[in-house]
Amino acid sequence: MDWFFQLLVAVFIAFLIAFRAHRKKSLSNSGAIAGFFVMALHFFVGYRFGAVLLAFFFSSSALTKIGEDKKRTLDPEFKEGGQRNWIQVLANSGIASVLVVAIWVLTEGQDKCLNSKDSPLITALIGAVIGHYSCCNGDTWSSELGILSEDKPRLITTFKHVKKGTNGGVTKTGILAAAAAGSVIGLSFVLLGFSTTRCESSTVLKQLLVLPIATLAGLFGSLIDSLLGATLQFSGICSVRRKVVGKPGPTVKRISGANVLDNNAVNFVSILLTSFFTAIACWYIF
Repeated sequence: MDWFFQLLVAVFIAFLIAFRAHRKKSLSNSGAIAGFFVMALHFFVGYRFGAVLLAFFFSSSALTKIGEDKKRTLDPEFKEGGQRNWIQVLANSGIASVLVVAIWVLTEGQDKCLNSKDSPLITALIGAVIGHYSCCNGDTWSSELGILSEDKPRLITTFKHVKKGTNGGVTKTGILAAAAAGSVIGLSFVLLGFSTTRCESSTVLKQLLVLPIATLAGLFGSLIDSLLGATLQFSGICSVRRKVVGKPGPTVKRISGANVLDNNAVNFVSILLTSFFTAIACWYIF
């Protein structure tokens, strides 16, 4: 009956958070419904996975609301409170949801430590989840704090100065924020892991290596996102609105990027790549 109790806890926590996020306009109607199922799934599989999801959601939502007046003048698609719909929720949690289900099946619902000698596949899958949310958090922190920075962004492919809001534009503040965001994911995983997971004495301290791995994953994910944004996502300046926009048009002068991927697609690809490389790193290190 332990699984039933954990299911009740997962549903209760997910409902409270989704309801609160909807009231605070962090999630739309569809986003709250999708968020409920995603959060319930994560907490049911393991409290560590719920913790990293919440670390991403709460920290990114808080930063999204900082400097809203300035962001409103720069972002043509600005939404009050950074409200996310179901597409954005799944773009930022879909891969992780598949991963945690695979982990639950392989572990039969038991929390496992990162230990490739015991189970290389499970270790790689857990690493992929850590990389997933480190990337999500890194990209969000980098974007939300970078756009408020006094530094003028440089396009990651040419290092030329570009207008704020240009896809692929990076700042020192944004790069440092991405690394810090990854470390928050790593810290939340490690802290809750020590209280919910029993590791062999030879692997306990090694779990702390999640911190630098998550930090690098946050940085890597943000840079990959910027590289994709600069090359495969369109950015242009609209002469009417006088803002950087993400779609070509008769009044839009191109700044950079081809009109191949939208923002959700860029996020998905960068998450996929970061998850893969973090999985390989954890498999090798642990």
